Amino acid sequence: MGTVDGMRGKMYTAPMPPPPPAHRHISGSDRRIIDSNGPDLRVYQAWKGSNIFCFGGRLIFGPDVRSLFLTVFMIVTPAILFCTFVSHELINEFQHHLGNLIEVICAISTAYIMILLLLTSARDPGIIPRNHHPPDEDGSNISTDWTAIQGGGSSLPPMKDVLVKGIVVKVKYCQTCMLYRPPRCSHCSICNNCVERFDHHCPWVGQCIGKRNYRFFFMFVSSTTMLCLYVFAFCWVNVRKIMGAYDCNLWRSFLKSPISGILILYTFVCVWFVGGLTAFHLYLICTNQTTYENFRYRYDGKTNPYNLGYVRNIIEVFFTKIPKSKNSFREKIKVNSYSIYATSMSLGQSLSPEIPKTSFDVEVGKRQAVADEDFEEIQSHIDNVGGLERCGTQPRHINRDHKANWEITPDIRILAAELESGHGLRDRQKISRDH
Repeated sequence: MGTVDGMRGKMYTAPMPPPPPAHRHISGSDRRIIDSNGPDLRVYQAWKGSNIFCFGGRLIFGPDVRSLFLTVFMIVTPAILFCTFVSHELINEFQHHLGNLIEVICAISTAYIMILLLLTSARDPGIIPRNHHPPDEDGSNISTDWTAIQGGGSSLPPMKDVLVKGIVVKVKYCQTCMLYRPPRCSHCSICNNCVERFDHHCPWVGQCIGKRNYRFFFMFVSSTTMLCLYVFAFCWVNVRKIMGAYDCNLWRSFLKSPISGILILYTFVCVWFVGGLTAFHLYLICTNQTTYENFRYRYDGKTNPYNLGYVRNIIEVFFTKIPKSKNSFREKIKVNSYSIYATSMSLGQSLSPEIPKTSFDVEVGKRQAVADEDFEEIQSHIDNVGGLERCGTQPRHINRDHKANWEITPDIRILAAELESGHGLRDRQKISRDH
């Protein structure tokens, strides 16, 4: 009896201070863990996209980075074969050692293409950082942790109208990144990021093509086209030289220099692919379109709000300063349990890859249900004790008239959760013995 009276007095005379709004739905035991600071991590270590980082976050690749090795193999191997077997046969055909330039130009072009490939695939393509909370109608951020727990949906409109040079452009709300995408931005389902001026996700370079690497991508494709044409042309020169030296037909010359025949066939096939891609992107550059916009919106019969004219469109792509990345992947951040907890609740993700989302949601529901049951049991005992004090001969009953005085507040919920986690079981046993 004394334990229950002391407990009731503590509830009225020394209530717990209300927790911050974001903590109101969290039990006391979880809140003690949440308030403790976690380890210092770098941004790339806590990154929520599907990217792969190398060299301490200095290089960022897409999740399909393995295809990059195939691309390198398909470019380097023909170049090595050309320099080893074909160019040596042509050195003596030119005077003043100009024949050596054939091999040097091929080697330098291949190294240049590899640099462009690295600049395309290993840098931030223009990723827009995610919001921690979705924006409200006024543009500010609001917390929807409680809404996410209750299963409610966001009231934000899925689209908004934005004026671009007097033309209305619709921008979409990204549920994953919790932001309204800027014009020409799209969410890549492979990398799981919103990319500024999104063109497409290229599996050959294992990266999204966006505002910060589109220039290097076009230079990579066009340079590869030029290298294919270069190898193709000099392989034909070598074949013609063999035909004249041995007075044989085309097929016999291929037998005398099979590498030349293989490279002619290989470069002929590749030049249709990379050459066609170069021509297509040259058209996109001149009309200031992206691949995504060309396939989705078809500006041919409409007004393109981004078209500045051929000259200015080309200047915008090749001669403007590349904007700095909006992400500092090597910056140190303080990661605490609450930030992980809140993000997991709002995005419907688990705290760690080993814990499924469904198990996490069920566990949270169990904790809340236990806290409610403990509170109802404590309230029932206190009401019974109060009734006996007023009239010792009255039977035990729950006084429903005092429900207003015992409204379930967040403070009482937290207290009930703490009693359940630490001392709830012992208190219930002691209350039962007193009765």
